[in-house]
Amino acid sequence: MRFPPAFLDEIRDRVPISSVIGQRVAWDRKKTNAPRGDYWACCPFHGEKSPSFHCEDKKGRYHCFGCSVSGDHFKFLTELDGMSFPEAVERIADMAGVPMPVRDAQEERREKERASLTEIMEMATAFFQERLQGPEGAKARAYLRDRGLTPATQQSFRLGYAPDSRNALKEHLAAKGVPKADIEACGLVRHGDDVPVSYDWFRDRIMFPIPDSRGKIIAFGGRALAADALAKYMNSPDTELFHKGNVLYNFARARKAVAKGGTVIAVEGYMDVIALAQAGFENVVAPLGTALTENQLELLWRMAGEPVLCFDGDQAGLKAAWRAADMALPAVQAGRSVRFALLPEGKDPDDLVKAEGPDAFGAVLSEARPLADLLWMRETAGGIFDTPERRAELEKTLRELTSRIRDESLRYHYQQEMRERVLSFFGARQGYPGGRQDGRPGGRFQGKGSAPGGQFARGGNAGGRTAITESLGRSALVKRGSEGMSVREATIIAALVNHPALIDENFAHVEFLDLANTDLKRLHAAILDAMAHDMANDRNAVIATIERAGCGEIWARVVALIKRARQWPALETAGLDDARDAFSQALHLQRSARTLHKELKQAEAALASDPTDENYRHLVEIQAQFRDVQATEALIEGFGVSSGRAGRV
Repeated sequence: MRFPPAFLDEIRDRVPISSVIGQRVAWDRKKTNAPRGDYWACCPFHGEKSPSFHCEDKKGRYHCFGCSVSGDHFKFLTELDGMSFPEAVERIADMAGVPMPVRDAQEERREKERASLTEIMEMATAFFQERLQGPEGAKARAYLRDRGLTPATQQSFRLGYAPDSRNALKEHLAAKGVPKADIEACGLVRHGDDVPVSYDWFRDRIMFPIPDSRGKIIAFGGRALAADALAKYMNSPDTELFHKGNVLYNFARARKAVAKGGTVIAVEGYMDVIALAQAGFENVVAPLGTALTENQLELLWRMAGEPVLCFDGDQAGLKAAWRAADMALPAVQAGRSVRFALLPEGKDPDDLVKAEGPDAFGAVLSEARPLADLLWMRETAGGIFDTPERRAELEKTLRELTSRIRDESLRYHYQQEMRERVLSFFGARQGYPGGRQDGRPGGRFQGKGSAPGGQFARGGNAGGRTAITESLGRSALVKRGSEGMSVREATIIAALVNHPALIDENFAHVEFLDLANTDLKRLHAAILDAMAHDMANDRNAVIATIERAGCGEIWARVVALIKRARQWPALETAGLDDARDAFSQALHLQRSARTLHKELKQAEAALASDPTDENYRHLVEIQAQFRDVQATEALIEGFGVSSGRAGRV
């Protein structure tokens, strides 16, 4: 059975190659960097004692530097396990959770038709190339020469010229025996019931062939030479081969360049891509005359975990960057984000490299900022936050923005990042260094204003986390109350009781909640009892269950502790959204702290029984992670107090 390339691409993209290979090898702990998808092991194809076998999830490839074997998911299974190719495909499809395609005679016929159409597109490409070099192409050659494109670059990108004729291409293809229906199916002519005689789609235009991911020409872009043309740039219509929102110009070439190292850069147009390639930047792609789509962003992520989106340095470019940021935000996750580079105002990449050389564009790329910076700049640049209402509105906007992130772990870290920035932003007003008394941006990551092309600026303590000081030990979230309860655990229980909707939303976590305090464990048991009797959807019913369990006095102590610690989002009077945020933070920290506590005990025991350098380093790493959790709790406490919300208690 012949498998559609799109199906093979889909299952490869869904299954990290490390998941396939990891079933047959043990990864080397020292050389492997799992968060980056970079794995090393002793080669399963030949015997060796030190790891020289490498696989990388981003590329979906493996290679042994000892015996030189290399390949993808399917080749690994066929060569190591002796599977047939269809068996290997079925194994990967099963891991991806994707059903195997049913043999479809109609689909196979369409695939043959598509292959025939790509042959016709190749014929059209050659026709346009010939016309560019002929007498008719003199004006087009002069234009390309004025734009600084060398003949070698023109040939490399297979640039051409569509003559100013209604039927030059149509007659050329017909003379070669191409059926009228196939010419129409390729989108090379305008046709239809309202068009008595079909005519060439592109006329008097410089032609940019658009390849697919395998380098096959599937469409064209055309740049008008006539000043009065209705459209300066025009693409092929959607066809069986081409869907504009699913294609990036120069994708196949850029993917090869990225495989050698680095990331992928997305710019706005054909000429930008070609000019940058000529200047030495081969890892560049562009959408096809429209704003970047979700499918195109997925293509970028196939090539690199953190592509750079480069926009022109004008108001339109800045707005395009904001649209791209909003589109990317829900889909970002660990190892999968975007960076933004804004060009000097009035410049596009082509202008920049022509006027100032490749180093100028390299400098723009070096200043590319992360997604969090762009969002922060948009919401704060030029703003005045001199009243509690305006500051509260900013907090609300940032909270709504970060809530769009689907990945739970990253959403938590973004929320934490924005809280830290707010602390620095308004710090002086609340007695912290780094703020400004006029309510304008102060501290780090502030925009230089709202003018087009405004850059990202760092200031103050931009680079590091808040240092852990003696005050950390007195943190309300870290320290325990006189009752022996941690505020973190009390916050979790209080939020569940006062806002029972959280119980149903977080059922799996609530059921297996790991608590250290004995009294809080009793309250947790009462909550589970209420759940078992379908009474966990009403606060009064949950409290009644607590009273019947003889835990009323414990509940009163929890409420008192929460009020003293000023953790108002866990109280009954808080809104559900605020309670949900507080609960999520506390639960995440609780799970991290409990896991780290167990790992810390194990590391201490390992060091005591085997005092090696490796065990000592492992203990130090666990201790550092523990301190990070504690520092995060201290920041949350500070955020709650500094925003003035404690007054609600």
